[in-house]
Amino acid sequence: MGRLHVAVRAHDPLSRAGLAALLRGAAHIGVLADERQARPDVLVVAAAALNAELAGTLSRAAREFGAPVVLIADDLSADDLLTVVRYRVMAVVPRRLVTADVLVRCVTAVAGGGGIMPPDLVGGLLQHVERLQRDLRESAPAAAGGLTEREIEILRLMAEGLDTSEIAQELSYSTRTVKNIMYGITHRLNLRNRPHAVAYAVRAGLI
Repeated sequence: MGRLHVAVRAHDPLSRAGLAALLRGAAHIGVLADERQARPDVLVVAAAALNAELAGTLSRAAREFGAPVVLIADDLSADDLLTVVRYRVMAVVPRRLVTADVLVRCVTAVAGGGGIMPPDLVGGLLQHVERLQRDLRESAPAAAGGLTEREIEILRLMAEGLDTSEIAQELSYSTRTVKNIMYGITHRLNLRNRPHAVAYAVRAGLI
C-alpha cells in the first residue's frame, strides 16, 4: 500500500490537531492541511455523538469524496451504527480508546477495504437487523392466499376456538392489534366475517 492521504474533521480545533498529530507518526500516512491538495483516501471524523451536525458532515463527505470514514465517537447505539454506515463509515472507535496505534490501524484497514467495529455495537447491529428481517417476514404476503405469517397465526388460533383476548394474550399483542389485523384480513380479501376468514385460510391450505 502506498502513501495514504487522510483528511481530519472534528467539531473543535484541539481535537483535530490531536488526531492529526497521532496520524503523522505513521510513515505511510500524510495528513491533508487543505483537502484541495489531494483527494483524501480516508476521512477521519471526531464527534461527541450522532446528531444532525454529524449526519450532515458525513453525508457531505460521502458526496464530495466517497472515501471510507473512520468515526471517533462515544454513545453510539446499534441504530446509530445502522445510520452512519450509509455514509461509508467503515470503522468506529470510542473516543476513550483512541491511541496512535489504534487510529493508524483503523485508517490502514479501511483504506484496504476492511472495517473495524466495537464488538458490542456489532452484536447490537446484528440483533437490530434480525428484528427488521423478522418484521419483514411477518408483514410480507405468504406465497398462497395473500396472508402474512402473523395473520395466518391469528387465524390458526381462531380456528382452535380462542377469542380475541385469548389470542392477544397468546401472541403478546393488544386486543386492539388483533382486532385491527382481523379487520385488515376481511377487508383486503373481501371476506364477510371472521368465520369466513378462517374458512378461506383452511381452503387455501394455510392452516
